Amino acid sequence: MHTTPTIFAHDVHKSYTTGGTTTPVLEGVELETLPGECVFLVGPSGSGKSTLLSILGCMLTPDRGQVKIVGQDLARLNDIERAVLRRDRIGFVFQRFQLIRGLNALQNACLPLTLRGVAPRPAQRRALELLEAVGLADKAKAHVGKLSTGQCQRVALARALAGDPDLILADEPTASLDAQNGQEVMRLLRHLTSERGKTALVVTHDSRIFAFADRILHLDAGRIAEVDADHPPATAGAVPVASS
Repeated sequence: MHTTPTIFAHDVHKSYTTGGTTTPVLEGVELETLPGECVFLVGPSGSGKSTLLSILGCMLTPDRGQVKIVGQDLARLNDIERAVLRRDRIGFVFQRFQLIRGLNALQNACLPLTLRGVAPRPAQRRALELLEAVGLADKAKAHVGKLSTGQCQRVALARALAGDPDLILADEPTASLDAQNGQEVMRLLRHLTSERGKTALVVTHDSRIFAFADRILHLDAGRIAEVDADHPPATAGAVPVASS
């Protein structure tokens, strides 16, 4: 039985021009992921990891190449269609959480559903289920400014999953966490994505979470290569996560 790749990227190129000088960042990237996979993307700073994540998240357009997200060719979509795809099929987990500090945990987790026009009661019910899944049901009414960094990242994870997306894009999700919280967040992300048949693409420098990956991909010199999870390249730039 054929399974549609969650991500299909072929011969993707992207350059930036500054002061008349063009700098290539991505030079023929090839990437394919399937439902249920948790794939890590590593590489030195400036290697194009964030650029690739922005392209896959429908926020940046490649210079050339083909990108399909859950079977939809991004080049064939207009701006509104790309925004709808990003809203309905992709969840984002950011390094600094990007939670709205004036809202409580439940309201933050509800945001993807609110933006989709889901009525408040079913939106809150769905968000509360996810907060319970990440161990924060008792913090639903707590404002995020009162939560620890680990708790904030778990709220962000619940928010990313609230809209039932096919793809989770996580940019350094453990960088602001201590080792214990980083492990817990990745354990939850890995469990929730595999249990629900989602795909997670995680950009990270944190070698201590590599065990949670099905595959580790190394991006350098504009191209991707698969590496051994037990022996990542030195240029992966593994650094310790911050204390909280």
